[in-house]
Amino acid sequence: MNVEEECEEEMREAALSAVPIRTPTPSKRQIVPKTPEAVDDFLRNFLRRAGLNQTLNVFEPEWYGSAQKLLSETLRTAWTGVFIPDALTHRQLLQRELETVRVETDRLRQDVLVAGERLVRTQRERDFHRLQHRRVAEEKNRLIQHSQQLKKHLESYEPVLRQLEDKYQAALRQKTLITLEKDRVQNPTDARLNEEKSPNLKKSSIKRSGSGNKSPTKRTVARHPKDTEFPVCSRRNPPLAQGAFQKWENTISFRAHELPISCIDLHPQELILATASDDRSWRLWELLPNGEKLGQTLLTGEGHSDWLSGCSFHPDGAKLATTGGDCTVRLWDLSRGRCVLSLPGHGRPTWGCSFHCRGHVLASCSADRTAKVWDLNSQRCRLTLRRHAASVSSVCFLPLSDLLLTASADKTLAEWDARLGACTASFHGHRHPCSHAAFSPAGDATLASCDTRGIVHLWDARKPALPTATVDAGPLAANQVAFSPSGKALAVAGSDGVLRVVQVDSGVTSSLSGSGDGVQSVTFDHEGESVTCAGRDGVISVWAGQ
Repeated sequence: MNVEEECEEEMREAALSAVPIRTPTPSKRQIVPKTPEAVDDFLRNFLRRAGLNQTLNVFEPEWYGSAQKLLSETLRTAWTGVFIPDALTHRQLLQRELETVRVETDRLRQDVLVAGERLVRTQRERDFHRLQHRRVAEEKNRLIQHSQQLKKHLESYEPVLRQLEDKYQAALRQKTLITLEKDRVQNPTDARLNEEKSPNLKKSSIKRSGSGNKSPTKRTVARHPKDTEFPVCSRRNPPLAQGAFQKWENTISFRAHELPISCIDLHPQELILATASDDRSWRLWELLPNGEKLGQTLLTGEGHSDWLSGCSFHPDGAKLATTGGDCTVRLWDLSRGRCVLSLPGHGRPTWGCSFHCRGHVLASCSADRTAKVWDLNSQRCRLTLRRHAASVSSVCFLPLSDLLLTASADKTLAEWDARLGACTASFHGHRHPCSHAAFSPAGDATLASCDTRGIVHLWDARKPALPTATVDAGPLAANQVAFSPSGKALAVAGSDGVLRVVQVDSGVTSSLSGSGDGVQSVTFDHEGESVTCAGRDGVISVWAGQ
């Protein structure tokens, strides 16, 4: 290959290399392209390296002449292929990149200033919260020390408080017992009057027994040498009728037992309430005149081996009789706080008991279908009343009388002469088992009964054929009824948790929320101005009339 061919080959390669090749550039930063070496410079350098100086001298005039001609034509035709030196292109690109960098620098400077301000503000907040935390920690430590000091101080006072509480309970119990003892001391006057009348009673009884030999319809009862005579009960004027209360307000409610309360009874003279519960115990509570609870339990008795079903105060208030699931009747002396007499004899659980107005006789009823009359002097069963075909659910004496009323699950009521043990009247009208019956204390021969369907009947003891009035407290069972002292109002304890107070004359009924689990027992106070009820939840509620 000669020199000319080599020159042409190199010129061809240079021409090809002079064509700009587009390469992908980064989107964020502009890269300066590398401009290839000019053709004339390539030839000039090639000729100089090859030592062809003459050829170089001839090439330069011809090249510059043609270049001058080409420049003049380019200016006339606005040819876009004019060569721009590499330094100028690099300078422009660097200026653009420098401007971009300056803009980004200004923006970053502003961001740094904002971040600095935020940092200063965060540091100030950190210092503030650190101080607050330190202050709270110091306060917490101070309170902990103060609490520990108070605990130690309280522990030092606990023995003194315990002693004061024991003294208070003892004084309260002593006060109650003294009151009961006072009432019992005042009773000998009535006892002496009964003793003076007893000879006349013996003579009259002998005469009646002698005449009984002539009349076959008379019933004779076996006597025990220690049996006491039934005294003559003198009628007293009934209490004045209270106004008919249309509204009742719940003054207080308190939990007396953890298990259901089956029965409550009010002391005959004092505002002391007795409760009998399924927890096998009975308790005495003192009530304020407005129905509020006062202090703690006055007295607690435990002795039954099974749940308690009923309780009843002795007329003098010094004793309490209880019945329960252990088939026994127990008599408790409240002044000594213990059981003084246990009366076994029923074959199945006993449901309730009631004292005679003179207190010498106690009646009880049982699930063995009988009611028994106990003589407390001879401590034996004086009479066993058999007539009912099912469990006898309640028993009560007519105030100031020898008449006894029983209610049975055989849907009937029976009125008995407790002296002879004879049934004097029978009441039929309930369609469901009877759960309770009670006499009106007004002495007008009115009595009330309720059954497991919630039906309450009012009866006239002189006309037992049909009830005089009916109140529907259903559909759930009515557990107990109780008259007010005037006999004008009747309280009904319902299994639906509602305590109903019925005006006997008008039949108007007031419904009170007694207990959510069902009201078991109810009683009025001595004046008939408040009514107390107990429920299956072990809570005692007192309602005052308005």
